[in-house]
Amino acid sequence: MSNLWTTFVQFVVSKVAHSEKTHLQDDLFEQSDLSAEDGLIFKALCQFVWIQGDLLPLIFDVENEIYTKQGITRSTLKRLEEIDLVVFESDGFIKKGYGKHTRLFYDGKPTKIGFQRNADNYLDLGHVLLTERGKKLALNFKVPGNQQFYEYVITRWFQQGLVLSSIQVDRNRAANSLNYTCSIKE
Repeated sequence: MSNLWTTFVQFVVSKVAHSEKTHLQDDLFEQSDLSAEDGLIFKALCQFVWIQGDLLPLIFDVENEIYTKQGITRSTLKRLEEIDLVVFESDGFIKKGYGKHTRLFYDGKPTKIGFQRNADNYLDLGHVLLTERGKKLALNFKVPGNQQFYEYVITRWFQQGLVLSSIQVDRNRAANSLNYTCSIKE
C-alpha cells in the first residue's frame, strides 16, 4: 500500500512541476521569440508607459527628441507593429468618457488630472497602443522612469488646459521651468 501511495505522490508532484515548468517556458517564449534588437526597442518603449487600468504608451510626436534619442521612431514603431506588440495609428487614439477628474500612474506614482468640464472629457493617448501580447510582455520588463519624459507629458497636458497635481516634479530643476505646470503635494 505504501508503494502505491509513494507512486501516487510522485505522479502528482511530477505533474505540478511539469505544469509550472511549462508555464515558465511559455513566459520565456513570449520574450525569447524576439530578436535582441526587437527586445531592446520594446524595452525602450516601455519607459513611456503610463497606467490607468491598462498600460498606455504615450507617444505623442514620433519626431520629438524625447522619443528619438531613446530609439523610438516611426520605423521602430512600425517594426513593433509587424511583430504584434503594438498598434500604430498616424491619426492617434483618444480615450473618452472621463468625468471631472482622473488619475494616471507613471513609474508607480500618481498624477491627478482635472478637466475643465464636469463630464464627457477625453484624453489624447498618442499614436501607439499595446496589443494583448505587448501588454503581457511589457509586464515582464522592469524599466526605470524617465523624468524628462514625465515632465514633457505634464507640460503637454498643462498646455491643453488640464489642471494637474503630482508628487513627481523634480524640485532640483530651475524654479521657472515647471512651477507653472502643476501643484506639488507633499
